Amino acid sequence: MADPDLAPTPNSDPSPDLQVNEVPEIPTEVLADIAGDKPASTEEEQTTWPLISFKHVSMWFGERKVLDNVSFYVNRGETLCILGRSGVGKSVSLRILLGFLKPQVGSIRVDGQEINQYTEEEMQAIRRRITMVFQNGALFDSLTVRENVAFPLRERGGQEEDQVQQVVDRLLGLVGADDVPDALPASLSAGRRRAVAIARALASQPEVVLYDEPTTMVDPIIARRLGGLIQRLKQQLGFTSIVVTHDMRFAERLADTVLFLDEGRAAFFGPLKDFMASPEPHIQQFLTLDAYVLPSA
Repeated sequence: MADPDLAPTPNSDPSPDLQVNEVPEIPTEVLADIAGDKPASTEEEQTTWPLISFKHVSMWFGERKVLDNVSFYVNRGETLCILGRSGVGKSVSLRILLGFLKPQVGSIRVDGQEINQYTEEEMQAIRRRITMVFQNGALFDSLTVRENVAFPLRERGGQEEDQVQQVVDRLLGLVGADDVPDALPASLSAGRRRAVAIARALASQPEVVLYDEPTTMVDPIIARRLGGLIQRLKQQLGFTSIVVTHDMRFAERLADTVLFLDEGRAAFFGPLKDFMASPEPHIQQFLTLDAYVLPSA
């Protein structure tokens, strides 16, 4: 098992199946919509500490230990994929990072600052920097697609209404949902809701996006588009992402580093290529089961 206190070598050999051109290059004006006027990180910030780190985090729900001494970190501009079977603490880790859950033990740092004891008001500042795309989309049911994406723009302020609508149109075009601007979320497929949720997340101009099972109940075409979009955001904006998934093929396309959770423990943390080559039986079993295809009738 890789030592989380030692920097894993970034994965410089992406999967040969990667087809980033499935998503066209993001236009300059859309990049500006997403990036806003945030200053680029300095060389010192890029090398001094990780953007996000968990150290020895443990959490219980009653008598059930959901996370057991878990450590990992994410550097700026990297994509971490958190893998594992259902119920091993993958999504819990994201909710801890956003302060929706508080672990009983451990340290959580963002940009070198300990946040585990932050108040709700202090966590609001963290959530402006780190946003999450929930598995169910978490859209406002009573608002149209257009109004959902416009919500964080209006909340932030500083733009006229016609500017807000222009940004919304560009973001909906980016995620392939520009044909349903007036639809209500309940009328959309799971994949479309997920795409709209990503557009809304990007409208908040975050530094980090957390994705909770982005390909669950999504058809392969939309899944590939979402994967390509995450890659484009990384390539063109240096976006940092954490992707919770059980889909190894999706992870192969995206991951620089992998955290593999097994019964709440960090059974592996390191580069994707090392995870794929690991001889550990529980990892090989996970990879084998993921690759298994049911025979046709």
